[in-house]
Amino acid sequence: MTSDLLEPAQSEAEREAVIKLVREFAQDRVAPRVKDYDAAESLPSDLLEEMAELGFFGGVVPTEWGGLGLDHLTFTRIIEEVSRVDHCLGVLMSMPSALVGSGLLKFGTTEQKQRWLVPLAEGRLFGGAGVTEPRSGSDVAGTQTRYARTDGGGFVLNGAKAWITNLDRASFFVTFATKDPALGRSGLSAFIVPADTPGVIKSPVHNKLGFRPLCSGDLTFDDVHLGPDAMLGPEGEGFAVAMTSVEQGRLSVASRAVGLAQSCLDASVQYARDRIVFGQPISDFQMVQQKIANMAVSVQAARLLTEQCALAMQRGERARVEASMAKMYASDAAQAAAADAVQIHGAYGVSEDYGVARAYRDAKVFQIVEGANDIHRVLIARNVLGTTREPRR
Repeated sequence: MTSDLLEPAQSEAEREAVIKLVREFAQDRVAPRVKDYDAAESLPSDLLEEMAELGFFGGVVPTEWGGLGLDHLTFTRIIEEVSRVDHCLGVLMSMPSALVGSGLLKFGTTEQKQRWLVPLAEGRLFGGAGVTEPRSGSDVAGTQTRYARTDGGGFVLNGAKAWITNLDRASFFVTFATKDPALGRSGLSAFIVPADTPGVIKSPVHNKLGFRPLCSGDLTFDDVHLGPDAMLGPEGEGFAVAMTSVEQGRLSVASRAVGLAQSCLDASVQYARDRIVFGQPISDFQMVQQKIANMAVSVQAARLLTEQCALAMQRGERARVEASMAKMYASDAAQAAAADAVQIHGAYGVSEDYGVARAYRDAKVFQIVEGANDIHRVLIARNVLGTTREPRR
């Protein structure tokens, strides 16, 4: 396999070549190892290095900034493909195009892009996004982390973020702080914080229910002093930076959830054909057929919603509602598919020797990350009802 195929996908043939490259890598290099590194709670560095050599982290980032310049549809499909084997690798593949890199691409200065975005897209370093907080959760406008200006024109940050991914590998974090919580979203600004800055404290959480290979936990800023060049975008525009990152991130989550759901369907079909009970394969039983039919329909519907969101983003549209619909439906579909897959596998479904057990653990987390699905239902309902009022705090 070479990275020559990973040029901007302009035709269906080029798109399929990129997808095939990712599929072969996932099946040949990742599948034999995923069970072991999931148990070890750590992504193998050598796999990440191979992915960087193949250009897998470039995504939709333009080639001038170290990326692949893929269209959003191709991006969603390669994230889905790797996620059929391990969606945690899909997280790192998506970060330069989504949670970490999209704000840099849209709001960063030339110097910020050269320093952070280019090596991020090339896989030479990794980043993290510090959005969620212990109290505000998905309410970005309710951020409590504070910043103040210093005499030298720089900034000092104090506060805490929760459930931040990539604590072990991130060289920097894109994070958000407010000048005054009473100002709501107008007081919010975005910052680039090098991970080795004094006062940056990382506290990983171990033995999580799902997403185990990803190092997640608390990120604390204790009098973190930053230079004037640390602010990302104009002062007071942090909410716009956050929404750019979050919406791209939700597209990635939806793509990963589709991949996980598809893996559950694949495993269930294979097991139903092979498992013999009462002298016949269990695929002959209508209850099993019903589960597989429901799985197939929901996976395809989730895929179509995700592709609709990708196409809207490709047209340059905001895609706020499309992202919520795709993320919510795809993660619900993944959870339902994983539950049915375990049921079809019976006692073997609870064994770590079968991938559906890992899928079952991970699927629940999908319904929580990037905005809990209950929140997305509220956002979608308000759009349909034509109401846009802010939630009371």
